[in-house]
Amino acid sequence: MDWVFILQQAISAGIGVNAIIFALAAIGLNMHFGYTGLLNFGQAGFLAVGAYTVAVLVVNFEVSIWLAFLAGVGASILLALLLGIPTLRLRADYLAIVTIATAEIIRQVARSVSLREYFGGSDGITGKFGADFFALNPFPNGLELAFLRYTPNDLWVVIVGWALVVIFVFLTYLMMRSPWGRVIKAIREDEEAVRSLGKNVYFYKMQSLILGGVVGSFAGFVYAISRQSVQPDNYSTALTFFAYAVLILGGAARVLGPVAGSIIFWFLLVFVEQVLRQAVANDLIPNWLMSPNQVGQVRFMLVGLGLMLLMIYRPQGIFGDRKELALDARA
Repeated sequence: MDWVFILQQAISAGIGVNAIIFALAAIGLNMHFGYTGLLNFGQAGFLAVGAYTVAVLVVNFEVSIWLAFLAGVGASILLALLLGIPTLRLRADYLAIVTIATAEIIRQVARSVSLREYFGGSDGITGKFGADFFALNPFPNGLELAFLRYTPNDLWVVIVGWALVVIFVFLTYLMMRSPWGRVIKAIREDEEAVRSLGKNVYFYKMQSLILGGVVGSFAGFVYAISRQSVQPDNYSTALTFFAYAVLILGGAARVLGPVAGSIIFWFLLVFVEQVLRQAVANDLIPNWLMSPNQVGQVRFMLVGLGLMLLMIYRPQGIFGDRKELALDARA
């Protein structure tokens, strides 16, 4: 088997665009679930709002992409307010129900036939709406190394994407070590105790929901720009659950947990896939046991089995702390 090619593909995936997208999505979920104890099952909705805001404004209304980014942040704040106002005074499961339903509503609206003129229906929106962004690319030749290969546009997206990840990780680090962050973590543990100290729990939860949603919208920006298209089915519920898998793998309520989890998840997923493909191609795995068409499904089974074992023997994740899992069921 060509181990050089396998490692090249796995390393490229581990630090590539998908790893960036899910690291950002999981950083937002870490703010919600890891630190505050909010069960947001609709993070895909925040990504969709960010991605579609940029695509619609730039392609349909010829708005500057930089203004479209600002509009996407504003749209994510509005979505967080719409989700939080009716639910954050209630138990955590109400927020979970509302968020997963809202994300699906957003996806169905985007793919509806009646709004095809604006959102492109099930085909989505494809176009050069990232031209202004790629015009700033200082790397015209891309990158060609033994284990890393990127086209010029992909290299620029990866550099800017990881810069965003570093910025949000640093901001999370600062916030969680501030008085605000200590209140947030206290709400996760026992919000009644925090309320008894005179803190406005509802207000703090709303701030956390907004901040995590904004980070999620940036993941949507990277998703849209890297592919130069937005399609509604890319923002299904599975995206949120993958982000949760990344967060739990790295360790919830850890600043670097989402980043480490995303890198490890995508490295393993592509590594397992390439090993299986080459094993089947070289007859190391007989066709009666697995065909090339089944590799995609089997890789998820194997990685999923690994995650199950991790939850059994280390439920706090690779870099997590078991004490951080003590969420208040009454939240």
